[in-house]
Amino acid sequence: MDSHTEFDLQARSTQLEFLAEKVLTLAKTSEGNTLEILAVLRILEQLHQDIRESLFQQSLPDNRQKLYHLLREIESKGGWPYIPRSSLKSVMENLQRQSPEVFLEEKFEPDGEEGKNQD
Repeated sequence: MDSHTEFDLQARSTQLEFLAEKVLTLAKTSEGNTLEILAVLRILEQLHQDIRESLFQQSLPDNRQKLYHLLREIESKGGWPYIPRSSLKSVMENLQRQSPEVFLEEKFEPDGEEGKNQD
């Protein structure tokens, strides 16, 4: 790698670190406000999708050798970037662990009649 390209990558890395710090600071100022934090996560997910579907796909290699080098770079630097989503089930399980009183057990009958005695 030539020194000019290395300098460009270091400058870009510094810019990315700055942006990451800003986003994290924004999220921390929303601590305790689920909807604001969710908005930050939605923006990040949308940015990820927009960049992946436009700029990244347009820049993909057009020959085997370049593709091989890209795949080696991805593998050596930590894999494919991915933004996982929480499932509703995991959110509910987390809520139940934190606030078990919210989940009072109610008896539900299969025929739709809740809590009736069947004597």
